[in-house]
Amino acid sequence: MSDWLNRIHCEDAITGMARLQDASVDLIVADPPYGLGKDYGNDSDKLDTAAYLAWMEEWIDIALPKLKATGSLYIFLTWRYSPEVFVLLKQRMTMVNEIIWDRRVPSMGGSTRRFSSVHDNVGLFVKSRDYHFDLDAVRIPYDEQTKKARTRAIFVGAKWLEMGYNPKDVWSVSRLHREHRERADHPTQKPLEIIERMVKASCPPGGVVLDPFMGSGTTAVAARRCGRNFVGFELNPVYCDLIQRRLDALPSELAAAEEGQ
Repeated sequence: MSDWLNRIHCEDAITGMARLQDASVDLIVADPPYGLGKDYGNDSDKLDTAAYLAWMEEWIDIALPKLKATGSLYIFLTWRYSPEVFVLLKQRMTMVNEIIWDRRVPSMGGSTRRFSSVHDNVGLFVKSRDYHFDLDAVRIPYDEQTKKARTRAIFVGAKWLEMGYNPKDVWSVSRLHREHRERADHPTQKPLEIIERMVKASCPPGGVVLDPFMGSGTTAVAARRCGRNFVGFELNPVYCDLIQRRLDALPSELAAAEEGQ
């Protein structure tokens, strides 16, 4: 397994994952094509409904055995296919959460025949009741005004007040617009804030995160920044090069962040 770690495997996920050792990863973060016909430099997002759902089942059945007994899966989906995929996964795992990612899309334009879609559906599934979950690593601090309001004796020393609150299942995080400092040349890049929350909560320090569809490489970047290992697959060689450039830039990025503290 060590030969696979922290490397970008530029190949089809189904072929690559089949060679991974079972029960070798702590967390899967999957952001597969949504079946919306987007251009990823290939036809991976241009399947009809039946073919798309069959392909989803195929890679899921290869990926899940790679998880340890304490492992978890986060999967990004659109409302169009999340019901079918969630049912498929419920037959294999336990569903813990449906997280709604509010992309903070401004109210401009859009369809005149339906309500505008401004969210992604994210499923959190686990293999067993003993799944790893570190809430303290992702608590959101209370502001000083809130802390001051909670000065009654019953709240003094309360862990939740000092460390912060549990993130809710609606995550309001802006999508990466063209001028965003994180933005790379990829049509569906996910924000680091979201992926790092998943990694910190559901992968132990030093653990292994599997990303079957690396895309712009945000999961690999998040894993490296959070002290975890990654193994990932990406079909498009252009994106493989992009991921490597993002990883190569990390040492200077982390150094700059430390200087600013």
